[in-house]
Amino acid sequence: MKQLNISVKHNLVIGLLIGFWLFIFAFIIKPFDDGTINFKAWFLISFGFSIMAFLCYVLLALIQKSFHERLGKWNVSLEITAIFLFHVLYLIGVYAFYKSPILNGGYSFSEFFSTIFIKVALILTPIIILARRYLMKFIPVKDDVLIIKGENKLDILKIKKADLVCISNAQNYVEIFYTENGKLQSKLIRSSLKKVQDDFDFLVQIHRSHLINPIHFKSWRNSTTIILTQIELPVSRNYKDVLLAL
Repeated sequence: MKQLNISVKHNLVIGLLIGFWLFIFAFIIKPFDDGTINFKAWFLISFGFSIMAFLCYVLLALIQKSFHERLGKWNVSLEITAIFLFHVLYLIGVYAFYKSPILNGGYSFSEFFSTIFIKVALILTPIIILARRYLMKFIPVKDDVLIIKGENKLDILKIKKADLVCISNAQNYVEIFYTENGKLQSKLIRSSLKKVQDDFDFLVQIHRSHLINPIHFKSWRNSTTIILTQIELPVSRNYKDVLLAL
């Protein structure tokens, strides 16, 4: 898993669904019933365990959002840690509820863990994994944004990847051509063409002085010139084969 849906709103819905599913499952299936628990007690157990699952999942959503924003990434190890953390939080929460005056449970912590919690965890874990994978479908799709920086602190241009047309060498500078509101714009930044190409490997070199964004390639004007969005550029013989392969 390389993505994480950090939306608290989306995770809140998943928390509600997990809590509701746990209530229905516990109340109907009664996975740890020993035949001595009456209707009222089962309702309180099912309701309390489901509410605690919801609250713990919401707390997990807030914690993981904070970590994701700090790290700027997510991976399988972090995902496993998050699910483990949920179970730790849930164990503490449901045991506190179990020992509260509402239920006044008689099991010790170790007995509660082995007799009740493990069964609940086995029930919940697959549901949580599937729900979190499903959440990724609701991650908003953002336009790729490029941040092109020069040697000077003020040399910076932030544009959408799709708006970048080409970059040309201009002595100690590079001239960046991009579209804005349907019109071709340009900006000089103190940098080198090689550095820009190293930073953005999707660019295609067509000339020792020109890099292009291949999505803006339109057609050939002739054997040595190509037409891009609102601009034409020369093509060197050394780079012609690369362009023909697009």
